Amino acid sequence: MGKLVEGVWHDVWYDTKSSRGQFVREDAGFRQSVENNSEAEFQPESGRYHLYVSLACPWAHRALIFRSLKGLEKHIDVTVVCPDMLSEGWQMGLPEPLFGHTRLHQLYTQAKPDYTGRVTVPILWDKKTGTIVSNESSEIIRMFNSEFNQVADNYLDFYPEKLRSLIDEWNDYIYPNINNGVYRCGFASSQDAYEQAYDNLFNALDKVERYLQTHRYLAGNQITEADWRLFTTLIRFDAVYVGHFKCNKKRIADYPNMLGYLKELYQVEGIKETTDFYHIKRHYYFSHTGINPTQVVPKGPELDLESPHDRDHL
Repeated sequence: MGKLVEGVWHDVWYDTKSSRGQFVREDAGFRQSVENNSEAEFQPESGRYHLYVSLACPWAHRALIFRSLKGLEKHIDVTVVCPDMLSEGWQMGLPEPLFGHTRLHQLYTQAKPDYTGRVTVPILWDKKTGTIVSNESSEIIRMFNSEFNQVADNYLDFYPEKLRSLIDEWNDYIYPNINNGVYRCGFASSQDAYEQAYDNLFNALDKVERYLQTHRYLAGNQITEADWRLFTTLIRFDAVYVGHFKCNKKRIADYPNMLGYLKELYQVEGIKETTDFYHIKRHYYFSHTGINPTQVVPKGPELDLESPHDRDHL
C-alpha cells in the first residue's frame, strides 16, 4: 500500500505514526457495495467485476480465499501485483488487462483523478461503471459470501445469522490485537509502543490457544469468517512476523492447538492455492527497507502444514 506525498508514492506504514511511535492504520477510501438488489448500483453479475490482489497481503488474501470458497473464480477475474513495493507502491509484473496500467496507483486515479489517499489491495473494480467498488477487504468478503450466491450457485455461508454476534466478537478482538497487532509490533518506532503491541499480541494468541483446546473453530461447529480472518495472519506468522516484525516470543509451531487449527484450515480445498510463500517473504523482507535495509530474503523456515492435524475429536 502507498500514499501520494509530494508527488511520490510512499509506503503508508511509514507515514502513519502517532507521536508515541505507534503504528496507526488509515481507513479505506472506497466503501461501496455489490448488492443482490434490483435497485442497487452495483449488482452481482458474472464477468462484471475484476479483483486486484497481492499474494503477500493478508487483507487481499481474505478476498482470494472467499473467491475460492464461494466458487467465484469463473465469475470474477483477478490480477496479482508484484510482491515488491518500493517508491511507486504496488506495481504490476505485466500491464494489467483492463487499462494497461503498470502501477496500482494509476488504477486509483483512473477511478478518481484527484485521489491522494491510500493505495491498497484488495480492489474490487466494476468494469461496467469504470470505478472502484471497494478497497475494504472486510466488506469485500461479505459481498462474496452473500451477494453472488445465485451467480455461482454456491450457498455456503461463512457469516450465518445465528453466529454473527460471536463472529463479530472474535473479529473485534482479533483485528486490533493479532491481525493489526503484528504490524503494531513491526512498525513501532519507540520501545514502549513496540512492547505494548507485543504484549497485546501474545496475550491474544494465548487466549486463542486456550480456546482452541476445547473448540474446533472460533464460532460454533463450522468454519466461519472469523476463522479465515485469523488464518491469513497465522499463515504468515512463522515465515515473516516472528523475525521481520520482532514477534519472537513464540512461533505458531509452538502452540499445539493453534498449529493443528492452522493445518486444518490450510488443508481445506482451494486454500493452499491461494497461499504463496515466495510472494509473502519477498514482499515483507524486500520492500520494507526501513526494517530490513539489506533486502535479504531468508530461505526458511520449513513449515509443516500438510501433515495430519488431529482436530476431528473436537
